[in-house]
Amino acid sequence: MECETVQLTIQDFSLDGPVKWCPGCGGHAILSSIKKALPETSDKKENVVFVSGIGCSSRFPYYINTYGFHSLHGRGPAIASGIKVANPELNVWLATGDGDSMAIGGNHFIHILRRNIDVNIILFNNKIYGLTKGQYSPTTPLGSITKSSPDGTIENPFLPGELAMGANASFYARVVDTDPKMMKEVFVEAAKHKGTSLIEVYQNCVIFNNKVHEEVTGKEVRDDNQIYLKHGEPMIFGKNREKGIIKNGSRFEVAEIGKNGITEKDILIHDAQNDDDAHHYMLTRMSLPDFPIAMGVIRQLNRDVYETALYKQIEESKKRSKIKCVNDLLKSGNTFEME
Repeated sequence: MECETVQLTIQDFSLDGPVKWCPGCGGHAILSSIKKALPETSDKKENVVFVSGIGCSSRFPYYINTYGFHSLHGRGPAIASGIKVANPELNVWLATGDGDSMAIGGNHFIHILRRNIDVNIILFNNKIYGLTKGQYSPTTPLGSITKSSPDGTIENPFLPGELAMGANASFYARVVDTDPKMMKEVFVEAAKHKGTSLIEVYQNCVIFNNKVHEEVTGKEVRDDNQIYLKHGEPMIFGKNREKGIIKNGSRFEVAEIGKNGITEKDILIHDAQNDDDAHHYMLTRMSLPDFPIAMGVIRQLNRDVYETALYKQIEESKKRSKIKCVNDLLKSGNTFEME
């Protein structure tokens, strides 16, 4: 007798206990969006696992009703990799922050992307160390005044997307914590992707780096300062959708539709699945004031998944091997018997 498939809901992933993030923290919106996305991407709650490292973001497993591991500082990718490789049927998510993943966990971070293990990474990027009270992080803008840089930072920050491109990631997306609809749509796309999915979330730390993303997320500027990309659709943005991205030689430019002979047909079509990653890299690096910040799924490539290739290799090796069990191993080579 076959068991009936039960449609999961938000309540299946919700807990009654308190969520101990600060009031106003962007983490609340991320958590809510994930709970809305999971019923569309999982048919068995027991197959969902959340892993984290250390930091405010890494309390995530305590706030969602799934299996979870709160692991060591920066080592979340290693734990998540082991879980997925040991049981490829699981739907594995990793919650991490810009400090946890870009600093002490930088090595593990680039290698999970390089290997293309089927894990979904949510990177909370508030550009500060929030849990330890406001020191600058690897993504803090140059010159920022923080608890550990009272005269301004002198370090060039990482762009997580640029680092992902360098690690040859197969999926990279960027979203803002002020747009739950966008987050939910992108989380669903990430879960469906076969391979490592990296979703960078522009997240606000209301206590130690409040309004760090205001020039992108503010109500008065967001339509002009961010562009929500969708595969196969023109790169159009603006309050009245009057602007678009065109290519002039090897460079991108912002053009106004209806001026200087520019029509919608001149606007570039977003191709997240193009193996030539030049456009993906350029979209990742677009910055204000010359360009809007690219949001949505920027890259989504179809590549071999690590654990699939690993299990295939194991099966092929077993077929070729003359040794089929421990007994065969013990009796192989030079053996002798003792009376």
